[in-house]
Amino acid sequence: MAHLRLDWVLAGPGWADCTVADDTAEAEVTASSISTAPEDLLAAVTRLTAGATECRAQFEAEPTAFRWVFYREGTDVWIRLLQLAHGSAHDNRGTEIWSTQQHIDVVARAVIRCFDEVARQYGESAYRGKWGEHFPRTELEALRTTWRGRRDDRAASPAAPPR
Repeated sequence: MAHLRLDWVLAGPGWADCTVADDTAEAEVTASSISTAPEDLLAAVTRLTAGATECRAQFEAEPTAFRWVFYREGTDVWIRLLQLAHGSAHDNRGTEIWSTQQHIDVVARAVIRCFDEVARQYGESAYRGKWGEHFPRTELEALRTTWRGRRDDRAASPAAPPR
């Protein structure tokens, strides 16, 4: 499994560019503040970290949409990033522009680091001024808490007895 990097850059009033990359490929997508793109992405990864086996998040780019489709099996996550001509279209109408398979901890950590960097770079007040909405602090902290709880549960579970 590869390394995962996610960057969220405020490109202009109500617009953000998001770059996602692993060791083999990268994709850049756009998000408009007409949707709750950052909140949706954070919430999807939180649900995934908590054990959901399938989640989605969508970035609206007026009229194009970019849909993140997450599938989880055990600790492995397969991410597909689709570009759709219209946001209401079914997944099978989209074009896959990027995909990767990662460990759930790698996914959660990449998203947390991304939005921690956004908060550090812009500050929550400037973020609101550029994006037009509040920084997704509640969703970021929910993901962080869920991920830490998962790590704590794993650390507290007894080791399997030797065979």
